[in-house]
Amino acid sequence: MDAGDTTRTYEVVASRAGRRVETAVRRGVVEVSEVTRNGSVVRTARFMANRVLALVEQPVPREDASEHGGRSGRPLGEDPET
Repeated sequence: MDAGDTTRTYEVVASRAGRRVETAVRRGVVEVSEVTRNGSVVRTARFMANRVLALVEQPVPREDASEHGGRSGRPLGEDPET
């Protein structure tokens, strides 16, 4: 974001499993929303489009099953030692 004499970075993250982040540009406003599986909006951030310098999407890297010695059934990022 252009903030006059500097830039600011805002991160919108899908905070739980099954959620996603959607973006929309309407009437000069960029809207970024976290959405549940059934389509309910959890939170929304709105920015003036002429102030947005870049919009970057970074997908979550998927784990390969071979990295865990064939173990499965565990959510991504869970510590196998606990």
